Amino acid sequence: MEIQLLQLLIPGVGLISGLVATYVSLQNRALLAEVRRELAELENRVIAKMNGTYVRQSECILREALVGERLDALIETHKRNAAGD
Repeated sequence: MEIQLLQLLIPGVGLISGLVATYVSLQNRALLAEVRRELAELENRVIAKMNGTYVRQSECILREALVGERLDALIETHKRNAAGD
């Protein structure tokens, strides 16, 4: 009787151990996916806040070039008007 009990108990313990390990692994994957999702959302919020506060270097260069072109155009217009008078 003891041998039959052990023959059922040992595989049963192995099966339960495998099921518990699988469950824990799935829980870890779910938690990891949730953390990754929250991290991505936080990253998007930080980037959105930074884009509203700071100006990128390339945008500054373009703005500076545009302001320079407008000033040059105003100077040329002023020179034409002064020469025409």
